Amino acid sequence: MTSPSTTPPASPAGTPWRDRKRYAWLLGLAVPTLPFQAGALVAVSDWQVLWWWGPFFAFVIIPLLDALIGPDQENPPDEAMPALEKDRYYRWCTYLYLPLQYAGLLYACVLWSRGMSVPDALGLATTVGVVAGVAINTAHELGHKRESVERRLARIALAQSAYGHFYVEHNHGHHIRVATREDPASSRLGESLWAFLPRTVAGSVRSAWHLEARRLTRRRHRTWSHRNDVLTAWGLTVLLFATLTAVFGPVVLPCLLVQAVCGILLLETVNYLEHYGLLRERRPDGRYERVAPRHSWNSNNTTSNIFLYQLQRHSDHHANPLRRYQTLRHYDEAPQLPSGYASMIVLAWVTPLWRRVMDPKVLAHYDGDTRRANLHHRRATRYGAPVGDSTRRAPSHGG
Repeated sequence: MTSPSTTPPASPAGTPWRDRKRYAWLLGLAVPTLPFQAGALVAVSDWQVLWWWGPFFAFVIIPLLDALIGPDQENPPDEAMPALEKDRYYRWCTYLYLPLQYAGLLYACVLWSRGMSVPDALGLATTVGVVAGVAINTAHELGHKRESVERRLARIALAQSAYGHFYVEHNHGHHIRVATREDPASSRLGESLWAFLPRTVAGSVRSAWHLEARRLTRRRHRTWSHRNDVLTAWGLTVLLFATLTAVFGPVVLPCLLVQAVCGILLLETVNYLEHYGLLRERRPDGRYERVAPRHSWNSNNTTSNIFLYQLQRHSDHHANPLRRYQTLRHYDEAPQLPSGYASMIVLAWVTPLWRRVMDPKVLAHYDGDTRRANLHHRRATRYGAPVGDSTRRAPSHGG
């Protein structure tokens, strides 16, 4: 049985444990205000390039802070977990993301409708897209919870990125099939991000539809109905985009589509790096072994974890999907990324650099035995594996 890191709490002996990052979690609310930040910076400096503030913040400032502040491997002690889970302060840190998210979207629509140059409009759209991408992560945190209000908020957060089917596929598909060849959201050793993207986007849509159709059939409901969570999620996006287009004019629609694509790109790039090359073994009965910390890439970079609600402690999330972000734990045996997600996303966009950094880490994780990795079949010979071995561990159904 896997044990979390034994890193001791920072509190002196005999005193109650306290979350040293308690108020730092509020910094995550800086992300949905990125459009307002961009507008203010342009107004003060008159530098139109600052409409691209969102990507600069996400992929320059955050990696720099990750490097300066470093990692944090501290885990809350067992006795602190129940109270920490129940503390509603942490929930409000995620709830407040949504009103700020949509305020920023409305602000952007006002600016687009007043007329902007194409480069400035694209810059603002990518800034809004960063907000949409992190909103998918916020929806990820909310969508795993039992409370109906949090699940509703997750669907609302996903409407901006037009990726509402993620709510169904992630919870009922990815968490069952993670680190297997049947999972469209698990990338393979030797597979580039750009090859992974069409496979995961199309595969996630198909999987979500299949899962929802199966659920409704079992309950003797029609697939094409208001009970279909995939249809209602897509309907929210259509309603949102149609309303914004009606209010602000057709000029905003291309910008809305660009920001949605940017948000989806961020999400799927994160999916790409979370399980790259990792594979669960098959048991003698033909089913996959239970998900363990070794099946997810992790990072303890403090800054990225604060802005992503500890998504980078991904192993514990898969072991305990209902566990709230403030209680997720570091595991010593989980494979570690060389940096935080913000840096690794950029690395994934440059395939030769990604392979130079990550392929040796996957091979080292499996002691050089590529047959134990989730190997892309087109790259089998590149890694010295027989072509047939790249698929020999895949059963006909996820387990």
